[in-house]
Amino acid sequence: MAYTYKYPRPAVTADCIVITTEAEAKVLLIQRGDEPYKGCWAFPGGFMNMDETTEECAIRELEEETDLKVNEIRQIGAYSKVDRDPRGRTVTVAYLAVIDKPMPVVGLDDAAKAEWWPLSALPQLAFDHDEIMKDAVELYKRHSKRQ
Repeated sequence: MAYTYKYPRPAVTADCIVITTEAEAKVLLIQRGDEPYKGCWAFPGGFMNMDETTEECAIRELEEETDLKVNEIRQIGAYSKVDRDPRGRTVTVAYLAVIDKPMPVVGLDDAAKAEWWPLSALPQLAFDHDEIMKDAVELYKRHSKRQ
């Protein structure tokens, strides 16, 4: 059944922020292989398929772009600034995965590279990922206190 809507709808993406529990925590970033922000660092993530949840999208995109598989993620929040993505109106839901130590990763799909970065020495991030990173670190700290 086809639907016609009076109002335009935004695209939905999901991002997965993976942080380690080492003494000097690290975060997994990808270097974007495509525009927008080609060559800049960002979180693994991408557009949600019609047959998946945002959680499933975040886990799928993480594996597609880095070859890293995770099972447990926690929602950080939804980000919906009108101009957050130059490709068009896009809302993202960001998730946190916490692992013990860096695992081998590789840049796949539309990621030119995948690398672990110390939380204390991050590059400038694409999109609004600096803002999302602040929220991710806050959730990570709350998670770490429970351990």
